[in-house]
Amino acid sequence: MKKIVIATSNKHKVSEISIKIQPFFDEILSLADFPEIGDIVEDGNTIEENSFIKSRASFDHTKIASVADDTILEVDALNGAPGLYTARYAGENATYEENMTKLLKKLDGVEDKFRTARFRTIISFVDGINDFHVEGTIEGKILQSRVGSNGFGYDPIFCSTEFNLSLAQMNADQKNQISHRGIAISKFVSRIKEII
Repeated sequence: MKKIVIATSNKHKVSEISIKIQPFFDEILSLADFPEIGDIVEDGNTIEENSFIKSRASFDHTKIASVADDTILEVDALNGAPGLYTARYAGENATYEENMTKLLKKLDGVEDKFRTARFRTIISFVDGINDFHVEGTIEGKILQSRVGSNGFGYDPIFCSTEFNLSLAQMNADQKNQISHRGIAISKFVSRIKEII
């Protein structure tokens, strides 16, 4: 395949996805290359729906194969919240810091053993012929405070069960191997290889 659009303007996501899919495409674009698309309203009831809303909107506008991801954080002590509101937990246009601060406040006083959580990422692909989606999940817990300075989003307060490190303590290579998005991207790459 010659071109693909990563249906986001988030530079961090574009970077994480681009690293893995670069060998399969001559040109990797993002929504930053198509500002006329504007904000895509994610009004689905599931992360699968929201991911496909973005990849379909991108494909419909550009007629170029498009990939989108949607990620949610599910905290067991909060009955799965923030869930679909992960990116805007502290309100529309909330910063990463504001979202983390709200989550830590909600969990104030909750013991470590009850702070279990998981990240789930759905990556969807739309080219009008081979539409599909894959999922990646990582189990962990929400820390009592921020640890580490890498990554983005909730990375400083999400501790991997497997490595007992926050995602923000890992370098990009480590994180891409074990993270929810990293796992989903690897599955996506396997499917793309089959299609090619």
